[in-house]
Amino acid sequence: MNPGHLVLLAAFIILLFNSGARFLLGLTLVPMSFDLGWSRTVISSAATVFMIVSACALPFVGGIVDRFGPRAVLGGGVVGSAIAVAAMVMIHTPMQMLLLYGVVFALGSAATSVTPIGVLVTRWYPDRAGFANSVAIAGMGVGQLLIIAVVAAQIEVIGWRGAYLVVGLATLVVALPFVLLAGRGTPPPMFDAMQPAVSEQTPGADRGVTSVREAFRSWRFCLVLVLYLICGFQDFFMATHVVALALDEGVGPIFAGNMLAFMGLAGLGGVLLAGWLNDRFGPVLPTFINFVARIILFTLLLWSKEPTVIVVAALLYGMTFWMTAPLAVVFARAFCGFALLGVLSGLITMAHHAAGGFGALFGAALFDMSGSYDVALECMLVISIVGAVLTPGVRKRD
Repeated sequence: MNPGHLVLLAAFIILLFNSGARFLLGLTLVPMSFDLGWSRTVISSAATVFMIVSACALPFVGGIVDRFGPRAVLGGGVVGSAIAVAAMVMIHTPMQMLLLYGVVFALGSAATSVTPIGVLVTRWYPDRAGFANSVAIAGMGVGQLLIIAVVAAQIEVIGWRGAYLVVGLATLVVALPFVLLAGRGTPPPMFDAMQPAVSEQTPGADRGVTSVREAFRSWRFCLVLVLYLICGFQDFFMATHVVALALDEGVGPIFAGNMLAFMGLAGLGGVLLAGWLNDRFGPVLPTFINFVARIILFTLLLWSKEPTVIVVAALLYGMTFWMTAPLAVVFARAFCGFALLGVLSGLITMAHHAAGGFGALFGAALFDMSGSYDVALECMLVISIVGAVLTPGVRKRD
């Protein structure tokens, strides 16, 4: 097999298990709450800690990748995340969950996230970075579809503890060999970061910042961070609570679990579309489409919570879930080229993940206070509009 294709396959598989493991919490939120006697806020707080820890780790992960390469980072991440997920079978107190899921799994997930994968794939496909990263990140949609669908079909038999054990062991057995395969071969020579393909797609692109401090002086870079804050806040609100919302409205547990899984299938179309649009028009257009679609779906959910409407809105959201993921490395490359690619893409993804943790907790807290997700959905609609309004500003020069 062509070494570049092998790297792309390895990236796909690694992200498949990264995604499947992360989405387990949304599937198991209700059974864990009943079994352990914990509120949704307590369980969602583990997701908040997870997102903050993984977010803070991402720039450091990116810096290590920039200096030493992605293979060792990915290998350590697969082992760490697999052990943490499998060990969830033993939790009995909130503190145990916070340490295992919120810290250990968070660090492993950061090391197998789109940050090291994006650097790896971009080095191999510098002239097709948007689409190549979309293909790799499609693994996250497949992981959400495949792993969550299988677990949802068996969760009444194996229980939520068995679900974590099976996914943890599968991650170790299947994903780790692909890390070793991804280390073979030598990527093609990297060319100047500010080649026409990048600068033309992102009008007014910075002429290659040389430090993180310089990047933060660019208001356009700060605007990108704001857009990813909004996106992440919404993403992990939905990932954590969409199954619970469906169950509250009378949808059966297997159907609700499969709905979460098929959101991943819808995400495949969205992420591939984002890559295709990026390579032709730049990253701003798919980012704008992402927020417009969310305006529509949150309006749908506020209009009606009939099971059919919930499913349609969930699948529409699924299309947007991964759209901005392959664009983080593209936005970063427009600012710094390859020199700081890991660090800046890590910072962008950090903004996404940190906000995501608060989105998950935000939804749980409002539900526990009011017994409904309505206020949370109204807030999501408002910030979708804000995101759509702000996105075109990325095209403007500093």
